[in-house]
Amino acid sequence: MTLRGTTAVVGVAESDLGQVAPGLTPLDLAGQATVRALADAGLKKSDVDGLFTASSYYPMSGMDTAEYLGIRPKYVDGSTIGGSSFVSHLLHAAAAIDAGLISTALIVYGSTQRSDGGRLVSPSKPNPYEAPYRARHPISMYAMATARHMHQYGTTREQLADVAVAARRWAQLNPVAFARDPLTREDVLAARMISDPLTKLDCCLVTDGGGAVVLTSAERARDRPGQPVFLLGAGEATSHRSISAMPDLTVTAAAESGGRAFAMAGLGPQDVDVVELYDAFTINPVLFLEDLGFCAKGEGGEFVSEGRIAPGGELPVNTNGGGLSYCHPGMYGIFTIIEAVRQLRGECGARQVQDADVALAHGNGGVLSSQVTAIFGTESAL
Repeated sequence: MTLRGTTAVVGVAESDLGQVAPGLTPLDLAGQATVRALADAGLKKSDVDGLFTASSYYPMSGMDTAEYLGIRPKYVDGSTIGGSSFVSHLLHAAAAIDAGLISTALIVYGSTQRSDGGRLVSPSKPNPYEAPYRARHPISMYAMATARHMHQYGTTREQLADVAVAARRWAQLNPVAFARDPLTREDVLAARMISDPLTKLDCCLVTDGGGAVVLTSAERARDRPGQPVFLLGAGEATSHRSISAMPDLTVTAAAESGGRAFAMAGLGPQDVDVVELYDAFTINPVLFLEDLGFCAKGEGGEFVSEGRIAPGGELPVNTNGGGLSYCHPGMYGIFTIIEAVRQLRGECGARQVQDADVALAHGNGGVLSSQVTAIFGTESAL
């Protein structure tokens, strides 16, 4: 069974981003994004019969969001696997549409993490095996993976810094990106050390923000006013919950999720024109580019260095500026979808990748724990 080309994204939108007006709640931002995405799709709230959402603020996020939006969906999915949840929801929604359970899915998220003082709300209890070491969650976990990759493959801090610099160069082309001031490799290396070997500028932003994606059947999508972007393939995988249970600190489950997505799409890394990765830390793109097959294991550091993933480089990666420079409101995965769709629709202005027909969006959750890959294509890529 394949879902290749059976569904298409017909609407995407962000809420207000950065630091939003005082008093706004995560649901307010989810509402903003929903109204804008439905307008983009030329649809009404009453057309939505499937709701997919996740939140660290609302344990029963599906019910809270449906109540706030004033909708009564017949299918609700509130599965939470961290920041990759929304890419996972995309796969679940496509399956539900293909099965005839729903006709139109809304995938939505909102967070006011910056307005809340940067506090990451989490209902999870500390891991009793890790808590005695007083690690800074989640950065110390990513720092461990970074240190191991550096030790095992010779990856350098300079190469990691180039990831942040590339993200900033893309952000400077994005008028709604949070951080747009110039950034150099030296700036990243000289920034305050947070968890060795990661400095402050190796870490993602802390912002407010929300996003929404509207998905429907391919047949119905062709009747919408805008250009549909088809879901060609998707795959998900989870390897652990706690970093102490990660089988190999240098190999993520993206090796599995990516393989499944490419198999469904009938494509390979060489066919992808633009890549949107969950870059919570500078090590993430290095690991994911390796595990998704864009380069060999251990070659990620060299692959991202010297502007190769920056504007004008060999592979456009995180063209909106990513979580490092564009926005990162707690969970970032939905924004990889939004940017991938906009690139394929040719709506990205100064940062537009020319002649893009295939885009990859990849979500990451927890501490390199859950990985979900989605591959999109234009009509010509079907």
